[in-house]
Amino acid sequence: MALSTVTPMTTDAVLTLTQWMSPGFPVGAFAYSHGLETAIAHGEIDDRDSLEEWLRDIIAFGSGQADVVILSAAYHATENDVADIDATARAFSASAGRLMETDQQGGAFARTVDEVWGTGLGALTYPVAVGRAASAKGFALDLTAHLYLQAFTANLISAAVRLVPLGQTEGQSLLASLAPLIRETVEQATQTPLSRLFANCFAADIASMQHETLYSKVFRT
Repeated sequence: MALSTVTPMTTDAVLTLTQWMSPGFPVGAFAYSHGLETAIAHGEIDDRDSLEEWLRDIIAFGSGQADVVILSAAYHATENDVADIDATARAFSASAGRLMETDQQGGAFARTVDEVWGTGLGALTYPVAVGRAASAKGFALDLTAHLYLQAFTANLISAAVRLVPLGQTEGQSLLASLAPLIRETVEQATQTPLSRLFANCFAADIASMQHETLYSKVFRT
């Protein structure tokens, strides 16, 4: 798969990217809570305010920004470097659940994009697969990363709406309020080299580890 020259963001390009990041795209994102289910079960998240605090940390200092760093590295990579970037993404997963999440979502994304758009991605972790697909189709990194991080955040809010519970309108209001942070995080993360990859959300990492032994659970992670 050769890298494509970035083309102007036509309506067709925007429609394709929003299709890829849609909840209806068959990556099974609805089945994963990213450890959020554990935090809710333990009473650490029980309303909008506590959810917002949790999400702000994940977006700016946790796996949200880390995924964008990885996505950006994959976007700019040569074909020879993709395997190493994907291995880094796997090694960076803080738990078996996180690894399963990125591996299975990435695999499902790649299979669908390869079949429909003929990209030839193969089996990759989720942010690597998205970065490579966007690069292959010549889609702008900036918009790709923004839509990826927004979709990541929206999926966690959707999980909380079902578990806390929160109202649908309250969930949408929260997502809107997080838009400036998503923009700021993308601006920084797309300029961050893979060598400076980090995540400081240890509570979220521990929650993901503990999910495996959670007594009663709805989500896979």
